[in-house]
Amino acid sequence: MESTRQKKVSRLIQKEMADIFLKKGGELAHGKMVSITKVRVSPDLSFAKVYISIYPSVGQDSVLEGIQAHSPKIRFEMGQKVRKQLRIVPEIAFFIDDSLDYIDHIDRLLKS
Repeated sequence: MESTRQKKVSRLIQKEMADIFLKKGGELAHGKMVSITKVRVSPDLSFAKVYISIYPSVGQDSVLEGIQAHSPKIRFEMGQKVRKQLRIVPEIAFFIDDSLDYIDHIDRLLKS
């Protein structure tokens, strides 16, 4: 169960990450649209799992690797944006959110 503070911090991180990917998405994921679907923060607020959805999903593993390689730069940029709200900028780990692919797969199975 997430605390109220965890929920607030995860919403803040999700909003700022979305802004970063909107502005710098072209250099992080060439020709792809990246959206932040969910952020989970540890109870001590020192670690954040950021779930991303990549469209089109072809070659999303290489895009994820590129994003993970730029993770320190992304964390620094996020720190610049949230330094007034958070004392500690959490470590960030990126994961693929494949729930949209799963929904699409189930939808296709139901139609056939």
